[in-house]
Amino acid sequence: MNSDSLPIYILLGGFAVLMTLRVPITFCLLSATLMSAVANGTNLSVMVRQLIDGVNNFSLLAIPFFILMGEFMGAGGISDKIIDFTNLVIGRFRGGLAYVNVFSSMLFGGISGSAVADVSSMGPVVIPMMVKQGYDREFSVGLTVTTACQGVLIPPSHNMVIYALAAGGVSIGSLLMAGLFPGMLLGGSFALMCWLLAGHYHFPKGVAVPRDQWARIIIHAILPLLTLAIIMVGTGAGVFTATESSAIACVYVFILSYLVFRNARLREIGKTLRNALRTLAIVMALIACAKAFSYMMTELRVPEMVTMLLLSITENRVLLILIINLMLLILGCFMDMAPLIMIMTPILLPIVTGPVIGMHPIHFGIMLIFNLAVGLCTPPVGSALFVGCAVGKTAIEGTTKKMFPLFLTMVFALMLVTFVPAISMWLPNALFGN
Repeated sequence: MNSDSLPIYILLGGFAVLMTLRVPITFCLLSATLMSAVANGTNLSVMVRQLIDGVNNFSLLAIPFFILMGEFMGAGGISDKIIDFTNLVIGRFRGGLAYVNVFSSMLFGGISGSAVADVSSMGPVVIPMMVKQGYDREFSVGLTVTTACQGVLIPPSHNMVIYALAAGGVSIGSLLMAGLFPGMLLGGSFALMCWLLAGHYHFPKGVAVPRDQWARIIIHAILPLLTLAIIMVGTGAGVFTATESSAIACVYVFILSYLVFRNARLREIGKTLRNALRTLAIVMALIACAKAFSYMMTELRVPEMVTMLLLSITENRVLLILIINLMLLILGCFMDMAPLIMIMTPILLPIVTGPVIGMHPIHFGIMLIFNLAVGLCTPPVGSALFVGCAVGKTAIEGTTKKMFPLFLTMVFALMLVTFVPAISMWLPNALFGN
């Protein structure tokens, strides 16, 4: 073994071995990084500096606000009001509850920005509703899990913030705007698939909502949906930065949950804050360790090696993009989204923005996050899939089989987003220019 290659083997091989042993991802990253640094002769004080720099970034302030906002929504029962609204609009058609599932996830995901939050908040409501009307339970769970992935694309999304940090110099506001149309495209694709399945599997027809309830349902839904307007309009119009809009939206959701609707109790706010702090600690520790891991990869010139490897396979632009997509889809099956964003961005960004592919960093960010969103609902490590099966009380194997048409739908939408840059780039270009 070449001594110059030893640190690379330790970094990548050590990380893979620790992952196989089911060591928590944060400790996998940290242990592999420190062992590789020692083998490479890198001063450990440099690694400590990288850990600190990983979280010492003003832009990252948006993440705790987004996380806390999601907790406030869960405590305030915001998902119930979104489901009631979509059921009022489209629930009366054949397969209506399937459409309700799709568009409720689009709206709620566009407020919470988290696929797991979407599943855990909406699943206990919409899955029993679908089963009661006669839908297959495993299909109901699978639809809830896959549609929740819209939440990581439609703003707000803290994963966009993580990508902006990993890519360096990429506007968070532009990224948030770029995810809107791809998320809506994914939702529209799911609705089309549900329409096709409705006739084939004879989905039941929904029940119309009585007219005397319309006004109450609409008013209760408009208030939560203004959260999305605060983030989209404020950021898009340049009134707020992404960090400022996340803080304002968080305060607004707090007022809705605790003072307007009063579904959440002030005496239980300590539990909500602890849940948010626990999630934040996991995310920030992960970002810090992934930053150090990325530094070691750059120091050892791993991105250059990967570039040379891919270009040695082919220099055809389309084939390279398909290979990168396939690689990300496979990796998403085994690792969670946040560490993959931090690890793969410095490796792949020089390739996709280079002369052979020539992709814009914002377009690549949407493609990357879309790929990894698919991983949230694929075994063996799909966090959204696990939560959905736990909520719906189904087996992962059976649910995964019923999700096959939905997986095809996601891949179809992914290919459109990948090869039609305007889907991602039109809105940020229109709002912020090139």
